Amino acid sequence: MSGAHTSGTTHTSGFSHQKYRPFAPIQLKNRTWPDQVISQAPHWCSVDLRDGNQALLEPMTVSQKQALYQLLVEVGFKEIEIGFPAASQPDYDFVRWLIEENQIPEDVTVQVLVQAREHLIEKTFEALQGVKRAVVHVYNSTSTVQREKVFKQDKDGIKAIAVQGAKWVQEYASRYPETEWTFEYSPESFTGTEIDYAVEVANAVIDVWQPTPENKAIINLPSTVEMATPNVFADQIEWFCNHVDRRDSINISVHTHNDRGCAVAAAELAVMAGADRVEGTLMGNGERTGNMDIITMAMNLYSQGIDPQLDLADMNKIVRVYKEATQMPVHPRHPYAGELVFTAFSGSHQDAIKKCLDQHNPADAWDIAYLPIDPADLGRNYQEVIRVNSQSGKGGVAYTLDLDYGIQLPRWMQIGFSSIVQKHAEKTSTVVDSAKIKALFDENYMTCSSPYTLDKYSIHRSESDVVTAEIHEGQDIKTITGQGNGAVSAFTHALSSFIGLDIDVQEFHEHALEHGSESKAIAYIQTQINGQIVEASAIHQDILTASLSAVLNCLNKYLSTSVREQTQINS
Repeated sequence: MSGAHTSGTTHTSGFSHQKYRPFAPIQLKNRTWPDQVISQAPHWCSVDLRDGNQALLEPMTVSQKQALYQLLVEVGFKEIEIGFPAASQPDYDFVRWLIEENQIPEDVTVQVLVQAREHLIEKTFEALQGVKRAVVHVYNSTSTVQREKVFKQDKDGIKAIAVQGAKWVQEYASRYPETEWTFEYSPESFTGTEIDYAVEVANAVIDVWQPTPENKAIINLPSTVEMATPNVFADQIEWFCNHVDRRDSINISVHTHNDRGCAVAAAELAVMAGADRVEGTLMGNGERTGNMDIITMAMNLYSQGIDPQLDLADMNKIVRVYKEATQMPVHPRHPYAGELVFTAFSGSHQDAIKKCLDQHNPADAWDIAYLPIDPADLGRNYQEVIRVNSQSGKGGVAYTLDLDYGIQLPRWMQIGFSSIVQKHAEKTSTVVDSAKIKALFDENYMTCSSPYTLDKYSIHRSESDVVTAEIHEGQDIKTITGQGNGAVSAFTHALSSFIGLDIDVQEFHEHALEHGSESKAIAYIQTQINGQIVEASAIHQDILTASLSAVLNCLNKYLSTSVREQTQINS
């Protein structure tokens, strides 16, 4: 028959779904979680400094961990997992620094992870000596595949490991009575563990600890590997909550991973199913495809009118510190934190948003097309990205600069520069060719070399970087010194102290302009100077020199603009 075709798909050799078995759901009759509505935030526990750190290509330095820890405290986390001190000397030293330097606020409880092995538990309590309050999180693997193929033990053997670990934790805690201890147990790979056996092991641990409603223990149920849809995980949580002993004396915690891309959904449904507590990381950084993203889940609650119990108002700072500490990017489409999530490219979307904003009464509930929350709540602005037509001289700006000059504008600079090109095109009513686009870029971002220019500098690297630099002001040479988490941060601090202005780097991007040992590099910097956003760029053979020069260009641009504005006012 004409046009007929057979069903099915011929796959490349080796790509076969037949090697996999569907996950077997548990039998849960009369489940109640589908009818539940989340009305308050769960207890949050950040595991960025442990789970997130171990997943990085290069673990965080001391200064990076300190900066991220300070951010977590500022955001409002009351429980922070600070490391695995028995398995890592840097983690051990970081725990001691927090305690000895009084870096733990009164309302913050630190948490540490440890395997159910005595010498590790002993060292863990040694690391925590002198802490006012702490959670000791002990775990062992309980899943079928771990039991049979990794540890080669039966169910009784694995349960005995958990019980012994619980006893050691209790024993060593008794040696430090000055500390308020909370015990946490995880049957690791909970999702791959038979649900009745997971309860059996947890109950055995609970029987050792004998928690009370006044002194609760934590039973953490991790989807160490996400193996099924979120509704199945919710069934597992509800079944567990219904069968575990002393439910009024334990906090049920979940720690979801993102192997199937559903970590946030799984955590949300788990809370509906009875979980009290959620462990996760900023931006979902973690093993493989990542952990549960606390930013997303917290902001999901916020968008429903629920207090997330976290202060996420300065999302730009959160993103900046996260990127500096982890050296990981934030996807431009990341929910709430991505640089493009409040930008509409579609003309019809732009029109709908503008009309809604024009009619919006600040006293009314937020109800704007295409914007589930007000970007201003996160320190963001709604920006229409103008898609300029290249044939009319208004478009292809970023493409032209990249193609002809190797200049790859970051998205945050594309927005402002495309507006500059568009205004020029409208003013001249002519086609803006490649050379003119480059000239406009140089004029607005590169030729900002007065009154200050960079001469030479040196960097001393320790727990924090110290930069000493010489800058020219006409014929005078000024020596400035500053410190920070990285050379750019240290140089910015030096400039701020010297000039008496509040200078803060908001965005940073750099790349080589061409290949080869003699190639030059370009740096793009967005700063906030006394509350004003200023962007500039610089080119040099050395990328660090280009970066510092770009910061200096931002300052020069700000000073030049301020002088012009004052002249206009006086005239």
